[in-house]
Amino acid sequence: MTAAQTPRQQVPGQHVSGQQVSGQQAPTEARTWHTVPADAVCAELGVDPAVGLTAAEVAERRARYGPNALAEERTERPWQAFLRQYRDLMQLVLVGAAVVSIIALGDVTTGVVVLALTVLNALMGLHQEGKAAQSVAALREMLVMTATVRRDGRQEQVPAEELVPGDVVGFEAGSKIPADGRLLVAASLEIEEAGLTGESTPVAKGVEPVAADDAPLGDRVDMAYMNSQVTRGRGEMVVTATGMTTEVGRISGMLSGVEQDKSPLTRQLDRITVIITIMAAIALVVVVVLGLARGEDFDSLFVVGISLAIAAIPTGLPAVVTMLLSLGTRQLADEGAIVKRLKSVETLGSTSAICSDKTGTLTLNQMTARRLVLAGRRFSVDGEGYSTTGRILAAAGSSEVPLEPVALPMALASDAVVRDGECLGDPTEGALVVLAAKAGLDVEETRREHPRVAEVPFDTEYKLMATFHEIDGAVRSYVKGAPDVLLARSTRYLTADGGTAPLDDDARALVVRENDALAGEGMRVLAVARRDVSHADLQGDLLGLAQDLELLALVGIVDPPRREARDAIAECKDAGIRVRMITGDHVTTAAAIAGQLGIEGRSLTGAEFAAMSDAQLEAEVGSIGVVARVAPEDKVRLVDVLKRQGEVVAMTGDGVNDAPALARADIGVAMGITGTEVTKDAAEMILTDDNFATIVKAVEGGRGLYDNLMKYIRFQMVVLIGFILTFVGAGIFTIAAGTPLTPLQILWINFAIDVLLAIGLGFDAASPGLMRRRPRPPSQPVIGRALGVRLAVGGVLIAVGTLVAVAWGEDRYDLPVATTMGLTAMSLLHVVAALEWRDPRASILSFDTLANGRFVVLLLSSLGLTFLVTTLDGLERIFGTVSLDGEQWGVCALVALAFLVLVELGKLVLRHVSPQPSADAHVAAAGLPGA
Repeated sequence: MTAAQTPRQQVPGQHVSGQQVSGQQAPTEARTWHTVPADAVCAELGVDPAVGLTAAEVAERRARYGPNALAEERTERPWQAFLRQYRDLMQLVLVGAAVVSIIALGDVTTGVVVLALTVLNALMGLHQEGKAAQSVAALREMLVMTATVRRDGRQEQVPAEELVPGDVVGFEAGSKIPADGRLLVAASLEIEEAGLTGESTPVAKGVEPVAADDAPLGDRVDMAYMNSQVTRGRGEMVVTATGMTTEVGRISGMLSGVEQDKSPLTRQLDRITVIITIMAAIALVVVVVLGLARGEDFDSLFVVGISLAIAAIPTGLPAVVTMLLSLGTRQLADEGAIVKRLKSVETLGSTSAICSDKTGTLTLNQMTARRLVLAGRRFSVDGEGYSTTGRILAAAGSSEVPLEPVALPMALASDAVVRDGECLGDPTEGALVVLAAKAGLDVEETRREHPRVAEVPFDTEYKLMATFHEIDGAVRSYVKGAPDVLLARSTRYLTADGGTAPLDDDARALVVRENDALAGEGMRVLAVARRDVSHADLQGDLLGLAQDLELLALVGIVDPPRREARDAIAECKDAGIRVRMITGDHVTTAAAIAGQLGIEGRSLTGAEFAAMSDAQLEAEVGSIGVVARVAPEDKVRLVDVLKRQGEVVAMTGDGVNDAPALARADIGVAMGITGTEVTKDAAEMILTDDNFATIVKAVEGGRGLYDNLMKYIRFQMVVLIGFILTFVGAGIFTIAAGTPLTPLQILWINFAIDVLLAIGLGFDAASPGLMRRRPRPPSQPVIGRALGVRLAVGGVLIAVGTLVAVAWGEDRYDLPVATTMGLTAMSLLHVVAALEWRDPRASILSFDTLANGRFVVLLLSSLGLTFLVTTLDGLERIFGTVSLDGEQWGVCALVALAFLVLVELGKLVLRHVSPQPSADAHVAAAGLPGA
């Protein structure tokens, strides 16, 4: 209640009387405090609630239990973060190649360049992680929580971090609970615990113990928990747990035991690296064996084989992947998603299952009145959240019903203040205030004209609130509360024409049916009533005046789904992504919201879910769409089950109770505005707009990124095969002494030519139908058998073309000319390969080839660099090239043209033999996993 609403009479809140206790110490073992009477809790903690702890006791307990703060995650040192970048398998292969180049070949320059490239890759990854960390820090609220505590018989304000078990702490509406505690006083006390339990509505609290030892957190109504918000009334508690022993601390501690798996992209790139390494090793053995068979020296053969192995390693792959992912994270940041780790961007594109929290993620976390029932008539209410924009709609043909008599108790018998779309106070009261405004009342003016003269605060014992106002010279009582309570206290009801009728058995049965119908839709139902009394009555028992009431209306209230969430879930369904709702709310409410959102599957309670064996859960998880009243460990269990079934799992949430599951999922997504700091720390991605629809945008972005990355992978593999076969062929046919390209020339092609082509492919326009494809199973191969054959044929053509150019130049000129022609021919062949393998089916002889201006510019840049490396003196000295004449350029161009013609003929045959695949099958045809 606000200070402006005095004087008044109040029904006393529940409390525990003080008693002198001495000689006790706070226990160190965990206790089920909610089952213990409040006075026994104080006795066990060694505190008199009327006096509090002494300064000496506080000092002793602080030394024993430590500060009331969560353990901070150990900060990763810069050198540790740098070395973590070398856990990537390709980075390790590059380091190995550099070491071999320096030691075995004596080629220090090449080795140093390759090592420098690994450092560049690592620095690019660290740079993006640093930017993400800065964004997360900008979201963090730098607030120091204080607590009102009674010590040595005096009230004082202390930092919450200084609280100890046994402290007696007071709080009121608007306060945050600074620690876990057993309630001693609960005067009209309601606490919002959504961040801990997931329950959308505040919990009415009391001091009577809860009998069940295993009662869920949301049902422990005699306890208050750290970081929860007081929405109504006032309370007092004795602290039972601080720091890491609180429920928040326990959940935070679970994060340290959660192992994080590699992302699907990391696993796929590791497979590619293994394939490449095996191919290089086989080629090395082939070159050495063939050379020995011809009687050549082993040492020289080994040098050639090592040069081949270095040529086979795509040194640009990590740099290109890092660059693509880094730019992808910037694009997502513009859409409202901050990604902490680069490879998490692609993981979203692989997602096949999303386990989403309900409150604040799929819903607004703003209680909203949706139904109004009066005189047997139903009205629907539109609008969202705490915005007063909206209408109260009746069925067509219904006579007009005056709404002011119904709206007055909603405005006057509520303490919440709604202003500019924000609610200060109890969210359920906020919904009633908004409904009164939609009914046409100016709530603030109405409250000024009809101030309270007395009130009965809400209490869980009698489940109602009554206020008394002077209206037209009389005193009128407005009452709101539980429908069953007000129905029992009412004798008449308001009719549609504004009159009054007796509340007979038929009318009572109708009220019960309407109440059950609203509750069945997952709504929280409140009733409003009124009664006129005399001034003299205010001197007596105010609660006793809440009898002989005139029942006015029933109101159905719900935390509504986000408008965009339903469309986002429908898009997920089209994309083959299964969305499940995982919430701490009641199962009826959760099921109703799931139905409105289009989430399919049956609804279970947390107890039913926990009772299922692993085998049963494995068999039935596909039929489960909603799990309600769920514990944090059960969320983690669900994620584990889905991952064992081959799903790539994304988990979204905002509360502390979501954090362990976010850390365990393939991609954890936290809410940036309403999310707790523990949740943000556990997540891989943070939504700055708290919008579920942003996840769908991120999924589409991830799929587009992977699709373009596969364009580069196809290109990279075909030129890799060409590299290997070029060296193998040179060794077999003794072309250019078995070394058609020097190591530095190989690096030039990899970085000056291929990186530009890779950027063009990586930022190509997204292929059509991305969100109509099925998700990629992580177990499917990166390169399927059919695609592998086609890539091998393309590699053979590149090798043949390069060797023809080198042999022609060696036969007619000298070795420098031959290797320069080899460098030029291979560069041109790579440009053609980028064009052709951009789409493995479509012809490049179309307007679409030139539609992407960036790709065309990069293509021309590669051609320009190919020309410059054979004309500029500085580049010629570095890379061992010479200038080519027109005839030599003509041979290189003819080789590239022949390659283009042969590939186009192959595509033409493929299009005639194999029909164009559908959107779902396009994955295979495009060379994605499973092709």
